[in-house]
Amino acid sequence: MIEALSTPRNRRMTVVLLAIAAVLAAAAGVVGISDNPPGILLAYGAAAALILAFVHPWRTSRQFRYFFYAVFVGIAVLVVVHNVFEVVAGRMGGPGFVVAVLQGIQVAAFLVAVLICPPALVIGAVGAVVMAIRNRHRSGAP
Repeated sequence: MIEALSTPRNRRMTVVLLAIAAVLAAAAGVVGISDNPPGILLAYGAAAALILAFVHPWRTSRQFRYFFYAVFVGIAVLVVVHNVFEVVAGRMGGPGFVVAVLQGIQVAAFLVAVLICPPALVIGAVGAVVMAIRNRHRSGAP
């Protein structure tokens, strides 16, 4: 079972973070994210709240480090997916259902790589450092 839903406290925090993500995403949509720094910051805030909704129960540095590594690899994969589907859709040419699907996948990969992955990298890095420091102080190590 997902840790974010395992206890009533975790479920409550998850719902609050998902609500914050929805509000920030709606605000970003109203403000607009095209060449608009406040809108882009709202979109990144929404992405960060969405990610935190699922990782907030983690209590070890190792979990956040693995998350950081996975996001780093994910960015590389999404860049390749975006470029491959852009080339394939461009070579197919013309309108059509298959071209529209390929372009949709291309855009989705781009948006995830640009809007979701940067906050995920920051959350992974900061979480790893904070949990390492926190767990060191709890264990009584110098």
